Amino acid sequence: MKQKLVNEVIQGMLPYLNNAQTEKLQAVMQHALWNYELYSIQNNDDKPQENFVELFLSAKRIEGCSDKSLKYYESTIQAMLDKLGKGVCQIVTDDIRTYLTEYQTQKQSSRVTIDNIRRILSSFFSWLEDEDYILKSPVRRIHKVKTGTSIKETYSDEALELMRDNCDEIRDLAMIDMLASTGMRVGEMVLLNREDIDFNERECVVFGKGDKERMVYFDARTKIHLQQYLDSRKDENLALFVSLNAPYNRLTIGGIEVRLREFGKRLSLQRVHPHKFRRTLATMAIDKGMPIEQLQQLLGHKRIDTTLQYAMVKQSNVKIAHRKYIG
Repeated sequence: MKQKLVNEVIQGMLPYLNNAQTEKLQAVMQHALWNYELYSIQNNDDKPQENFVELFLSAKRIEGCSDKSLKYYESTIQAMLDKLGKGVCQIVTDDIRTYLTEYQTQKQSSRVTIDNIRRILSSFFSWLEDEDYILKSPVRRIHKVKTGTSIKETYSDEALELMRDNCDEIRDLAMIDMLASTGMRVGEMVLLNREDIDFNERECVVFGKGDKERMVYFDARTKIHLQQYLDSRKDENLALFVSLNAPYNRLTIGGIEVRLREFGKRLSLQRVHPHKFRRTLATMAIDKGMPIEQLQQLLGHKRIDTTLQYAMVKQSNVKIAHRKYIG
């Protein structure tokens, strides 16, 4: 009860004190209250504390967040609250720092994961502050976690041709070409219907994260293989890609991931998965001189920083550019 009172006072004084003053006030209060017993007086007329997590998720849902993102937000925030065992209004900066440190130690998590958790908690507490449920977000003084830049793998031209040459099903060939030439997310591809494809313009509309609509484009080879695949089908399913056997259900993300993984094992290719096609297209586009703003729009990224993470320029091209412009 003493610590709860101290936390409430500290929370209320945060906007008016610096770090040193806050620490001093906390020490003085703890010393002053050492010999006292405190009791909480319950008022039966008081309303129960509102479910802040549900209110926050409702606000994010209105902003257009997907169900997948909302579930991630909820699990991340709830895990923190369960671990701390405190009411939302009693949580202070040291609580969050301790939680993140212990989480990283116990889970052996990467710095990227820890920063993702920090970012979600910051969004939650900032919303509470904006809505006047708390005076100041306890995450405000916890800065972005520095993460190293890793060059993620892409498919080589040889690997792409090897996959194409070893497709036993025209569906798989069309599927690989679609991923490789459009750079769309696998979650976007499984939602496509036959009628969404404009073969004359070699384009289609997809719905990305947050139900944002954008246009993507495919090459002539993809057009030919996609038409051959659709002409070979005997089912009436409206989905663009379906299972090979009856009842010919729409392909799922998991189904495509499993199919590509089996494909990679059979051909002795390392880490074959749908998202790697997207990264490959981004890298190839940058290497060939595509403006980053146009690539950002093609990939459907809200922030250009995200696009730059996908587009890792090949070192060989850096060498050629150096010789051209400098050496």
